[in-house]
Amino acid sequence: MKSTQKGNYQLWILVLPALLYIAIFAYGPMYGIQLAFRDFDFSKGFTGGDWAGFKYFEQYFNSPMFWPTLRNTFVIAFFSILLGFPMPILLALVINSIRSRKFKRILQTTVYMPYFISTVVMVALLQILLSPSSGVLDLFLKTFHLIPTDINLLGNPSAFVPVYVLSGIWQVCGWNSIIFIAALSTVETQLYDAARIDGANRWQIVRNVEIPAIMPTIIILLILNMGSMLSVGFEKTFLMQNSLNKPVSEVISTYVFNVGVKSNQYSFGSAVGLFNTVVNFLFLMLANSIAKKSSNISLM
Repeated sequence: MKSTQKGNYQLWILVLPALLYIAIFAYGPMYGIQLAFRDFDFSKGFTGGDWAGFKYFEQYFNSPMFWPTLRNTFVIAFFSILLGFPMPILLALVINSIRSRKFKRILQTTVYMPYFISTVVMVALLQILLSPSSGVLDLFLKTFHLIPTDINLLGNPSAFVPVYVLSGIWQVCGWNSIIFIAALSTVETQLYDAARIDGANRWQIVRNVEIPAIMPTIIILLILNMGSMLSVGFEKTFLMQNSLNKPVSEVISTYVFNVGVKSNQYSFGSAVGLFNTVVNFLFLMLANSIAKKSSNISLM
């Protein structure tokens, strides 16, 4: 074992930057977890505050914002996974079925481009396109009676989640399809030929050849997505938030910022953030356990 490690020292050197990155930026900040259990004091540093135990967790659980923030976070995350997770798979199947290489490249480039738009620019585009007075997309939807003429898509609480989820799908769908396209490229051509000889149509090939081939990839990515179930993106939610839609847009991450950071309640904010992380971990382990029992595919 030792001789093998010495003989492959070049590989260890190659992976060293990644290990250092994980150690510094993933494990290093975990030192601050203790802030959730202390009365933080600037003058005493991270470890100098008095031990408070579960005081700030209880404060959050008894807060009137506990259930609203938890509900809003769960609803946004649930619909983001329910609608957003299958779309890259469908897009990958569509792209894989295109025979013209030129058209395939054009389509792939087109659907990848929105991913490189920053969150700030994305929200700015939404504000321009969905403006009640001059938004092009808003006028289009109202002209064809797809939405009520008196609705404000940027301020109506019932419109926040659809706008958030659909814009997110448009932005990342193309990029997320790359891994599924790569998985489809490994399917042996003999399987396609055998299916066609048996008289299978396009839908039967998708159902019996392509989907089973990428099913392990689908399950692993679904498990990873479940691990971030309550990690709704702070930037986009915060930028889309206003006084009109705040009852449905105040999620755990924005609540931590508004209450924990703005009000200098760092211990309280750390406790809420740690609670969010623990729940995400439980979702991850639950999804991993279910996948392992049902399909014998899991992360560990």
